[in-house]
Amino acid sequence: MMEKIKKFLGWSDTSKPDININTELYEEFKPFRLPLILIVAMIMFGALGYIIFSGFSLMDAIYQAGMTFTTVGFTEVSEINTAGRIFTIIFILTGFVAFTFSIGLVIDAIRNGNLIKLIRERNMIYKVARLKNHFVICYHNNYTIELAEQFRQNHIPFVVVDNRPDLREIASANKYPYFFIGEPHTEASLLKSHISSAKGVISLSQNIADNIAIIASVRLYQKEIGRNNLFVMSFAENESDVQKLKKLGADAVISPSKLTAQRLSAISVRPDMENLLDRFLYAKDSMIDIEEIEVPEYSWIRFKRLGETRLREQTTAEVIGISDANNKFIAMPTKDTMIGTNVKLLVVGTADGIQSAKRLIYQKYKPQS
Repeated sequence: MMEKIKKFLGWSDTSKPDININTELYEEFKPFRLPLILIVAMIMFGALGYIIFSGFSLMDAIYQAGMTFTTVGFTEVSEINTAGRIFTIIFILTGFVAFTFSIGLVIDAIRNGNLIKLIRERNMIYKVARLKNHFVICYHNNYTIELAEQFRQNHIPFVVVDNRPDLREIASANKYPYFFIGEPHTEASLLKSHISSAKGVISLSQNIADNIAIIASVRLYQKEIGRNNLFVMSFAENESDVQKLKKLGADAVISPSKLTAQRLSAISVRPDMENLLDRFLYAKDSMIDIEEIEVPEYSWIRFKRLGETRLREQTTAEVIGISDANNKFIAMPTKDTMIGTNVKLLVVGTADGIQSAKRLIYQKYKPQS
């Protein structure tokens, strides 16, 4: 049961973060050292005074000093002489000054805000470290809001990274479960977002320089950790920037203006197309899905004709297109179409049917049935 819950939430078995911020956290605790030293020093000073002036034993002197310093005033351990009473008055006044000074230091450290921020960030780092196959979304804007909504509906884990100081309030308003404040292209931000177990990075800045920095940082980092399957998607306003980002290493670049023009063109020619797409492909609870499945080199269906695989009969999914190694696309292939090396099958069907098709394609040997 727990394994199913972990899989649903996208959690991994290990929760070791890629980065450790304990050093920064310890730096913020430095102002607390002096108050602790003063408290210990005052207890030692009071205990020594009661031993000298009232002849208390060590334990009685520490107990009496503790009650006096904290102004509990429960009772006297034993009778205190005149010298001891004069010392008690001096001790109370000195302790009040030390206590007031210590409280001032503590309040100043807390009001600074860095300590609380680091504690929250550390907790967030450990939560994100339990994710796997998540997406790191760089920069907050209207596209991020819509993308986050889609990810939540489809139970896809994601982390938002932006350098806005008010990102906490933004995350609360837009229901971002995980977020970090910082420049997304820096190594610290990538490590905090646990990119080592991420499925991909999506950069949505409207400034192409920011997107270039993200792509370069991710590609450099993935070489360090030995990964070559980290998916990188970016955003560009025009076709020229699209080509630049692809040359720099982006797997996919989205141009909103181009997508809008294509959608408007399709709807203009066929007005019913919009309802068709919204109903069957874009709806969250749609029964029909479409996916491109890459045929691995060990798959049993390589060098077989499409009809021989009996893919439709066994999985209820239909192959509506094949892309070969040269990216040549064959639409609506026939049963005699040969499945070669490094091909991708465009499959349409129900979600269960597509999953069954994947399992069938990824098998090394032909099923006996």
